[in-house]
Amino acid sequence: MAVEVGDSAPDFELKDQHGTPVKLSDYRGRKNVVLVFYPLAFSGVCTGELCTIRDELPTLGGDDVQVLAVSVDSMFSLRAWSEQEKYQFPLLADFWPHGGVARSYGVFDEERGVALRGTFIIDTEGVVRWKVVNAIPDARDIDEYRKALAAL
Repeated sequence: MAVEVGDSAPDFELKDQHGTPVKLSDYRGRKNVVLVFYPLAFSGVCTGELCTIRDELPTLGGDDVQVLAVSVDSMFSLRAWSEQEKYQFPLLADFWPHGGVARSYGVFDEERGVALRGTFIIDTEGVVRWKVVNAIPDARDIDEYRKALAAL
């Protein structure tokens, strides 16, 4: 079942690239969240998208916005990729149960075993205010993130 604009965002807890547990609900009342699902670390389109987010993060809302990026990769793969690309935001391992969080948001591709390119902007009250889901080969437009965050 897909999560839609206006729905409460399903809470979750996943480990980041350093093994630290991260809960979506930890940001309630404090920050808007840009929740970015992507297929796999080290792939061309994913690297391009997350590097754009890394480079444009200061223009996405500053201290009021937290980016959380989620894939089915292991914590160890995410750590290597994060160090290589110098990502300053959490990369979360939806490794086990495999794709469980992506499934709860309706963005898991069962045939390929990876997340689709889904982005959810969640406000400080935990409500989804914007979403986009692209096919695996199609990159997202960061300007759309800016517009959606500006509207909050």
